[in-house]
Amino acid sequence: MTEQTTPPAPPSGAPSAAAPEAPPATAPQAEASQAVATQAVATQAVTPEALQAEAPQAGAPAPVPPVAEIPPMPAEPPTAPPAAPATAVDGQEPPGEEPPGQAPPARPRRPRRVLRAVARWTAAVLVFGAASTGTAYGIASMERTDVPGLSTVDDGRWDYPELSLPALPPHTSHPFDFSNDAEIHYVDVRDLLLPAPAGAVADKKLSGGWVPASQFLTEFAEDGRSHLGQVLTDSALRHVAARGWTMPDGTSSRIYLLQFDSVAFATGLSDELTSEGDQQALPVGVTGLELDDSWPEDSFPRTIRVDAYAEKKPYEKEHVRIAYAQAGDTLAVIVHSRKGGGEAAEVPFQQTVVLQDQLLG
Repeated sequence: MTEQTTPPAPPSGAPSAAAPEAPPATAPQAEASQAVATQAVATQAVTPEALQAEAPQAGAPAPVPPVAEIPPMPAEPPTAPPAAPATAVDGQEPPGEEPPGQAPPARPRRPRRVLRAVARWTAAVLVFGAASTGTAYGIASMERTDVPGLSTVDDGRWDYPELSLPALPPHTSHPFDFSNDAEIHYVDVRDLLLPAPAGAVADKKLSGGWVPASQFLTEFAEDGRSHLGQVLTDSALRHVAARGWTMPDGTSSRIYLLQFDSVAFATGLSDELTSEGDQQALPVGVTGLELDDSWPEDSFPRTIRVDAYAEKKPYEKEHVRIAYAQAGDTLAVIVHSRKGGGEAAEVPFQQTVVLQDQLLG
């Protein structure tokens, strides 16, 4: 026997005509209708009398309002706080989740304007890099004096020609190779003389060939020539090669290469010329020399011994700079002098000594 329930009495003021009975709603439809009804009731004024009149009797199911009386949903329902994640009950999937096997919704595509902006910046970087590379190559291929703002101020260097070492005789080696224990120059030392720079006027007496020892002794004061001459005789001097020139500013340059039978004799003459005190041999017209220590570091190879001097003040008729460079069996004597009261420039003197040492070493 089916149990019958009596519907609740309509609220006071409601129409007496009985509304047609709505078909029974399913569980999801009932839940949705109940949520919409709750939102609609929340927007109206609720009084205690209405709540008492609409309260269902004990044990009776909640009435379902007719579909026709459901008010329209607001255009933008109020945002509810995020609910806690639902869990499955009795093996059923929680409401609102995608059923198993269904693909998740596709992500929104990146706007094309971002891709276009990236493409434009990439093209700009490539063009800028190509232009920079071309500019750098153009500057690197130019002379320093041709680049605005990078031109080097003339420091007085002389314009020497490109240097090259002469070919060695067969079955010989350079003086500082491991196979050359005696440190002998097997090439003709005349080919090791530094050539004259551009603009120089050659000295006819010192043209790059052999000269007698007496010509070399004329570089020193007369009171010391006899002693130096005896040293040259006792040291078995083989020969002397010399070259000289004069520059437009009046600076005179002379280079002598004295080759001996052994390193010991070359070292002995170097010690004699660089001895300190009254025993030091002085160039002509020089009353005193002082050691020149203004050379840059690593100016000379370690295998070459260099002693450079400058004339002390006061100068007389000319200013003199002189250097002694021993390389194995050969001693180079480089002299720069300038008349007229001015000093022999330091930069070209250092340049001449360094280049001559490179040829010897």
